[in-house]
Amino acid sequence: MSTTTTEDVTASPFSEDEFRERLRELPPSAKLVAKVLEDDAPLSQGQLAESSLLPDRTVRYALNRLEESELVGSRYSFTDARKQVYFLTA
Repeated sequence: MSTTTTEDVTASPFSEDEFRERLRELPPSAKLVAKVLEDDAPLSQGQLAESSLLPDRTVRYALNRLEESELVGSRYSFTDARKQVYFLTA
């Protein structure tokens, strides 16, 4: 049995068109956070704020909206179990 630090990829519950349609209905901050996650995931909330140049509060709001739309998932960080890391579900 081996342990790895790579992200487990799960099957997307949405088609690409449905993912884009759900994303289209969200605010610009959520779209930017999704784009950052598309390019470099998993990331913590702090890393997302740094990469997107958005305030922490705005990133929190964007992540909440993305999670409500089931477009983003989260798990505890392998390197720091006190932090959550986020990734796209598509």
